[in-house]
Amino acid sequence: MNAIAENQNQTARTRAQADGRYVAPPANISATDNAYLVELEMPGVDKSGLEITVEANELTIIGRRKTETPQGELCYCESALADYRRSFELGPDIDTSKIEAEMDQGVLKLRLPKSEKAKPRKVQISG
Repeated sequence: MNAIAENQNQTARTRAQADGRYVAPPANISATDNAYLVELEMPGVDKSGLEITVEANELTIIGRRKTETPQGELCYCESALADYRRSFELGPDIDTSKIEAEMDQGVLKLRLPKSEKAKPRKVQISG
């Protein structure tokens, strides 16, 4: 069983909310002995546009883009004019009270520490 799994309510990469305002940002997840590392690409979002919440075992990230309206009539647009939202179910081996977040150039980096009982440890041999 994975310690981090995409919330089943949001399985498609571009799952829209009822009002069509959200796009699921691409994510990379890696693991070390001490933590899980999650990176989400959210171009156009800065620290002030982020909302990260943990409720029960669900991690939800919302990134609101700063929209700059170009002058003149828009003739062609390939970028999604939507905010970002992604939810993950967290396993019991994650210490949710110690989650850390950093935003740098449109990439959100989350560090989800493993609880002490989930970390590998060496067993002392007596005798």
